Amino acid sequence: MIEFHDPQADVAIEHIPYTLGINFAADNSTELGLLANGFPDSENFLSHIGALLSESSPNINLHHYNKGNASIPASDKILGQIKSQCQAVITAWGH
Repeated sequence: MIEFHDPQADVAIEHIPYTLGINFAADNSTELGLLANGFPDSENFLSHIGALLSESSPNINLHHYNKGNASIPASDKILGQIKSQCQAVITAWGH
């Protein structure tokens, strides 16, 4: 008889499901930000992601942002624009 050992240990931390999200299909329109970090091709990568999302969910309105310098946090100006214009944001970096 073969017995399999399950390597997963009991966990003392309560599992809390992640509940934040956007249901693109349920919303009439979704304002989605795409924040590039300034590395080369980060904008190109996010443009590609945005095109794919728009293709699958035509009710998405995209807003493009680029913080311009990967070594610093996004400015208060960019964060304010994202907060006022978007319901969600995708961030990415490039190399």
